[in-house]
Amino acid sequence: MKAARIHQFGGPEVLTYEDAPDPQLRKDQALVRVRACSLNHLDVWVRKGLPGVKLPHILGSDVAGEVVEAGEYVGGFKAGQRVLLAPMHFCGHCAKCVAGLQNQCREFTALGNAVDGGNCELIAVPAANVIPIPDSLDFNQAASVPLVFLTAWHMLVGRAGIRLGQTVLVLGASSGVGIAAIQIAKLFHCRVITTAGDESKLAKGRELGADYGINHYTQKISEEVRKITNKEGVDIVVEHVGAATWEESVKSLKSSGTLVTCGATTGPIVGIDLRHLFARQLTLLGSYMGTMGELHEVLKHVFAGRLKPVVDRVFPLSEIRAAHEYLEKSQMFGKVVVNP
Repeated sequence: MKAARIHQFGGPEVLTYEDAPDPQLRKDQALVRVRACSLNHLDVWVRKGLPGVKLPHILGSDVAGEVVEAGEYVGGFKAGQRVLLAPMHFCGHCAKCVAGLQNQCREFTALGNAVDGGNCELIAVPAANVIPIPDSLDFNQAASVPLVFLTAWHMLVGRAGIRLGQTVLVLGASSGVGIAAIQIAKLFHCRVITTAGDESKLAKGRELGADYGINHYTQKISEEVRKITNKEGVDIVVEHVGAATWEESVKSLKSSGTLVTCGATTGPIVGIDLRHLFARQLTLLGSYMGTMGELHEVLKHVFAGRLKPVVDRVFPLSEIRAAHEYLEKSQMFGKVVVNP
């Protein structure tokens, strides 16, 4: 098969489109022909070098395609069936997995991180990871859903315990997590404030349902939040930017507000004044992707059309370097997808 692999860590130039061995199908797996795979910032981090990655390596967490073959122990699938893949690897038999807490499994990782991903023509995965998709979703849309919608759902529903009518600040309207979080918050009839670096992205954020937009390059986030909320602040901040926005995110919270974070795109080292933390009774939560149960939960809303993936641009897999260069410019609104 053809695949995009890295043989060393570095910039986009280390990505090589080449022949690779076909996956060997186990009896408990399904073989899927990849029709689309969307990119995430995780691909950039892995490409630059993360612990636990064995070379050569295939990137790509978000996969949609067609079932080619099912292993001997696998039932319920037929050749040609349209599917997406749960973007995760877990052992399936430890106490956490059996309890449905796959993202707390010691072996838990994203596809394309510590295990090979979907930047290739064929991929073999456990049958539990294979989820049929409706005809209403094309492959590029389906590949734009799993990781970011699961991550945003776990952040807002699983961790922050979002409630009807709250006020939510979503950082990064144009990011995959931002796009998903805006829509999920509106699903709960919340008032949504979002941020972006230019007016066109803010306008698209409003089209997704955001009630207010803040230009984080020309406006101070916390000051604008205070104006919008009559100095009260927000109930929840969806934070994944990191060092560049952390202080503003904390300042934007109301008393007893909750900040939930899943990433550190601009850096992992942040500070906090503990006096504000305890005096204002703030809650700071970490969030890591999500569980299989949560994935199925959020997919019900996607399949029903209540939550919609956004595709920015599609590249052939053979142009994987250009796709990574485009992703790193951060000019997109929505997902960057590659097609084998």
